[in-house]
Order: sequence, then C-alpha cells, then structure tokens
Amino acid sequence: MDIAAIKSGFDASANTYDQTRRQLIPCFDDFYRSALALIPYQRDDHFRVLDLGAGTGLLSFFVSRQFPHARITLTDISGAMLSKARERFSAEPGNFEFVSADYSVEQIPGEFDVIISALSIHHLTNTLKQRLFSIIFNMLPSGGVFINADQVLGQTPEIDDLYRKTWMEQVTSLGISDTELNAAGERMKEDKMTPLDIQLDWLRNAGFGHVNCWYKNFSFAVFSGQK
Repeated sequence: MDIAAIKSGFDASANTYDQTRRQLIPCFDDFYRSALALIPYQRDDHFRVLDLGAGTGLLSFFVSRQFPHARITLTDISGAMLSKARERFSAEPGNFEFVSADYSVEQIPGEFDVIISALSIHHLTNTLKQRLFSIIFNMLPSGGVFINADQVLGQTPEIDDLYRKTWMEQVTSLGISDTELNAAGERMKEDKMTPLDIQLDWLRNAGFGHVNCWYKNFSFAVFSGQK
C-alpha cells in the first residue's frame, strides 16, 4: 500500500471533493442514510464517535445533524482533508476533535461508543483490514458498534466488471466532468477492495456479533458488527 500516494491524491482533491460526492456515489442518499440508521442511540443521547478516514467530515456532518450531542473525533491521513473538516465544523468546535494520523498503523487515543468509516477502509490491504477490525473491536466497550460504509470487490471477476461498468454508466449520466472523473480514477488506483463476504467473516473472527450487511448497491455496501 502506497500511503504517500493515497495522501497525495486526497490532498490534491480536498478543495473539490465534496462537490462531486453525489455524482461519484450514485446511491448517495440511501448509502449514508443506511449508515446513520445503524447508530443505536436516540437524538438527544450523549455518546462518543470515532470517524476513521473522515476526509472533509461528510459522514461526521450527517451524524452531528442527527445526534447533536455526540462528541466526534475525526481522523485522516490527509491534512488538507482535515482542514476542510475543521472549516465545516468551525461554528461548533466543542463537539469535534481532529487527529491527523494513519489509522491503519497508529492507535487513535480516546474512548468511543461508535466507530464509523465511509469510503476509506477499502484503501487498506487485506492484512491491514483484518488487523484494523481486531483493533476496532478492542477499542469498543461492550455493546459498542462498528459501522462501515464502503466499496467492496465483486465476488467474481465477472461480477466486479459489472460493478465497474454500471458505476461508469451511472456517474456519466449524472454529469460528472472529465476532470473530476480522471481525478477519481487516479485515487481509485490505490483501491484494495475485498469481497463483502470475506470482510463479514473477518468481523466475526475479530469477535463481533450481529454482523450483517444492511445495504448494498453494486459495489457500495453498508455493514456493521457489535461488540
């Protein structure tokens, strides 16, 4: 895994990243809504969230709007992305903490009730994914939840080809520009996607219960486990 290339790609895209989310994620609303629905708290509850690979803070933003008393720690390897996240939450600094780190190898300090991630863990190798799932399990208290909204590899090469073909047709129909499509293509060169069923097994092997995929649209999947 080329950490420098991943960091460079996301640093370069920081200024325009949010503008293209709905075009590059054709199932945007259902994808994020499904992740939020898995957070086992009521609106006025106080709890602690860790967002792995938080980027510009898009998923954390949705969490904060639905759970205004949540304390959220955002971590990302890209300082430029985290700078955008800081701008996003500048009006409410008390509820947010920002940690610039490579979460695949660095321990994130703090205690968390919910650990979330969106479109980040697929950059890790299989070995690092398995290791991360075990680390996440050990970080959570009993009853804590890990929610991953990510992209997965097709079960066979033919299925994965269909995933990619369908995605290209969808983003083209949504009006993505050639410049942004090329930028996304450069970032995708660092993808290390893994089939969904393998990742669900890794969660179970790490100790998680109630492991399930709750939403799937071609390569986009939302799955979780509870300690």
